[in-house]
Amino acid sequence: MATTNPPHDFPLDRTVPGPRPEASSPQVVTPPPLACDAHCHVFGPADRFPFSPTRTYTPPDSGITDFELLQERLGLERAVFVQASCHGTDNSAMIDAIQRGAGRYAGVAMIDDSFTDDDLAYLHENRVRGTRFNFVAHLGGAPDMDTFWRLVHRVAPLGWHIVLHLDAKDFGTYSSVLDNMPVPYIIDHMARVPAVDGLDQEPLQLLLDRMSTDERCWVKISCAERLTEGRIAPYDDVIPIAQAVVAAAPDRVLWGTDWPHPNLVDMPDEGALLDLLAEYVPDEALRNQILVDNPAVLYSFEDGQP
Repeated sequence: MATTNPPHDFPLDRTVPGPRPEASSPQVVTPPPLACDAHCHVFGPADRFPFSPTRTYTPPDSGITDFELLQERLGLERAVFVQASCHGTDNSAMIDAIQRGAGRYAGVAMIDDSFTDDDLAYLHENRVRGTRFNFVAHLGGAPDMDTFWRLVHRVAPLGWHIVLHLDAKDFGTYSSVLDNMPVPYIIDHMARVPAVDGLDQEPLQLLLDRMSTDERCWVKISCAERLTEGRIAPYDDVIPIAQAVVAAAPDRVLWGTDWPHPNLVDMPDEGALLDLLAEYVPDEALRNQILVDNPAVLYSFEDGQP
């Protein structure tokens, strides 16, 4: 089945740092029951789940055991694991993590034309509910668009959504792609708009307009550490951008940590990232909607169940 990359023959020396050994506990936000980290990853362990030979970076192992320690510290119960490019289309580490959650976790896979209908059914049975495409230059750039559309139309009957990882400067380029999307789609990380360019920057205005007019469009208010000027805390310049995104379509917003923060140098404190959500969304009821109700719509989480 199309879930295993060919073996590699070079050492697994890491090329990017790992997350902080231990996050602080949040001081401001108390997550409600069934709160979800809707964007996170698992990397390895590489001796069980080898990295892709075509990867552009090699992270240290950051597997499900470390992630569950983080969840406990933050007070979160659910999670959506998003397949990252370092594992390519081998979704095995993600599926293993989802299975460990016994219904508390879901996933977003990366697939290609080698996946059979049985492969897709297997992913769906294991709580995968979307597929992700990278358009970001440093991760390899845009996919072949003929392949992209073939895959989009193959997963549509499963009720999956499409996750799009775009650079802000390219957001307007793909307007027609979004216009023709046959399923809901998620824009990762607020379209990676640079906070230093402010609220009037064109990519953000295009994003806000799309959120307001297209009910298929969802956005993750994640990765303040990537959007902020200089990529260092406290990320205050991201607050008005996230507030504008939430105001545009509060019922189609997700939040996530992006743990273990691939390709960063200055690693964020996940407890501080969770507390930052109180600045994005001061209203506790709306904040709880973003943490619990919104992800349940896309990921088949059941009320009152893990």
